[in-house]
Amino acid sequence: MRIVELHARALELATAVVGTVQPEQLVLATPCAGWPLRRLLEHEVGQHRGFAAAALGAGADRARWRDVPVHGDPAGAFRRSAERLTAAFATAGAAAEPAPLHLPEIGDGGPFPFDRAVGFHLLDTLVHAWDVAAALGSPARLVAAVQAEPPLVGALLTVAGAVPASAGARGPGQAFGPVRAVPDRTGPFDRVLALLGRDPSWSAADR
Repeated sequence: MRIVELHARALELATAVVGTVQPEQLVLATPCAGWPLRRLLEHEVGQHRGFAAAALGAGADRARWRDVPVHGDPAGAFRRSAERLTAAFATAGAAAEPAPLHLPEIGDGGPFPFDRAVGFHLLDTLVHAWDVAAALGSPARLVAAVQAEPPLVGALLTVAGAVPASAGARGPGQAFGPVRAVPDRTGPFDRVLALLGRDPSWSAADR
């Protein structure tokens, strides 16, 4: 499967998770330290809009990447922005040679090859979907769904494994924390979480 198709599937799974969020749950803690669920979802919707703009040639404009308020309809805001992003990636990916994307919030801002940029967002989509599911207390269903699709979990592992692990790229102020050690028999999704500094056993009940 092409990365665009895998990304579309990742967004479908993430949309299903976010579709269960109720407005009163927006205050819940998430695995993103200091970010309640509302802040996380507003960041995600903003990223959807930013990546969609980048796919259509306007990614260098930082205004396109601002967080977007979800107000009282978090599921609807997420779904609509995800649909726009899926359409933008499909349009850009249909070209014989898709143009590289400017992503001002990643590294030097690029431009990055199209497939690599889509992979960045596939990773972001599924890891943040886990963040949401963990905040709601039910991450196991998402993990099982991703692991049931070998091409999808394979792409996820590949992108996660390519994230720089140097001290300067991890920690406070960075997108990911230091790599965590995991037992040898850890499942692939939990390995991804550990590679990115997430605690696979994180629970809102412990906060």
